[in-house]
Amino acid sequence: MKNLYIFCFLSLLYTSTFAQFDSQLLFHWDDSTIVGSSAYNNAYNEIWGLNINNSEIAIIGSTSGTHFFDVTNPQNSTEVAFLSAGYTGPGVIHRDYHDFNGYLYIVCDEGSSSTLQIVDITNLPNSINTVYDSNALFTKAHNIFIDTSTAKMYACASNNAMDVYSLHIPSSPTLIYSYNSVGHVHDAYVRNDTAYLNCGNQGLRVMDFSMVNTFGDQPQQLATLISYPDAGYNHSGWLSDDGTIYAMQDENHGYDIKILDVSDLSNISVIATFNSGVDSQSMAHNGIIKGDLLYVAYYHDGLRVFDISNPNNPIQVNSYDTYNPNNHTSYRGAWGVYPYLNSGNILVSDMQSGLYVLDMSNSSTPIVNIINSKHNIYPNPANDIFNLSGHNGDLLEIYDFSGKKVMMESLKKNINSFSAKDFKSGIYLYEIKNNGISTEKGKIIFE
Repeated sequence: MKNLYIFCFLSLLYTSTFAQFDSQLLFHWDDSTIVGSSAYNNAYNEIWGLNINNSEIAIIGSTSGTHFFDVTNPQNSTEVAFLSAGYTGPGVIHRDYHDFNGYLYIVCDEGSSSTLQIVDITNLPNSINTVYDSNALFTKAHNIFIDTSTAKMYACASNNAMDVYSLHIPSSPTLIYSYNSVGHVHDAYVRNDTAYLNCGNQGLRVMDFSMVNTFGDQPQQLATLISYPDAGYNHSGWLSDDGTIYAMQDENHGYDIKILDVSDLSNISVIATFNSGVDSQSMAHNGIIKGDLLYVAYYHDGLRVFDISNPNNPIQVNSYDTYNPNNHTSYRGAWGVYPYLNSGNILVSDMQSGLYVLDMSNSSTPIVNIINSKHNIYPNPANDIFNLSGHNGDLLEIYDFSGKKVMMESLKKNINSFSAKDFKSGIYLYEIKNNGISTEKGKIIFE
């Protein structure tokens, strides 16, 4: 297995350093009359944003429908429109949004009465106009993504694993392809017909849809990635502006974010894994890359911002914790993020506490010390043995996520090899000490 270069936050013992984050709350909205879902008590779900008519619009989903806010002057933000949905109430968990050519597309993942809604948004912030509200194409979809360069909408987990629609007539989508080569596509990112498909427990697929323009055309598979470090439920991802880096989240408690080098689709590799550094059960949800920054809605840990200008060494540079109390059970906290407003303000949706507008313009200075490890821990994940080299210490300790010490071994200055056979499968924390002083912390996975 290729050596995995690990770097980790000084987590657990250094969480107090997160108070240095430089973010400012500009506006917060939460309507206590909106009912929470019966699943996770989330009154709210996805966030989206618009730059339109010299105004900035925040769009947030709830169990009631879709809320539109004029956030051009954040401190004076107001709800300017609301659209009820075909299915509402405590059965709603997910809604999703994407806009194209003056229209907003809205889907829901629950309810037999749900519909695809298409809204004319060209008159915002004054008004909206619903031009399509029907389940003729599909009733439910988990997520949608629109490739604006080719006018195609990708509806994930709708009638099939994923359906592709032409938007050449934006108010009247036309089905052109149904993708069922995997059992499930949770989310998709598509640019110029190249689709990165996050397929849950079946990993990542990369497809070329350039030849798919009418029904019956077939796409071409360009790449797959099924086995990779810290692999779990492959949830979502985002492509960098230059198309060489893909940031990917596995939606499992305690699993790391992955940075993939996708500059050569015949040889995709994971070049970094990292996390929020808050808790052993932290879980990333949705991430968006803008420039050199990766914005991640990190569920219980709120919004986390990472500098990925060196993709081999991401550095956390800002945060805003939207969820309190900060326990890590179930699925709660920051759901989505939108960083593309012209002002630079950041929109965040929290499942339990609603809409946030943040000023994070000073996301440039690392706010925790990160050790970019000069040694290798390999293989990681480990099965039979694991090796440690290039360290600065005389003692290795390994803890499970309950905090119990499960291993303590003396270290040599040259390569050290240890058995992994006695460890149960899971994620563990290691600590290297020198004369009793901690010199490094990190994570190792045993299979």
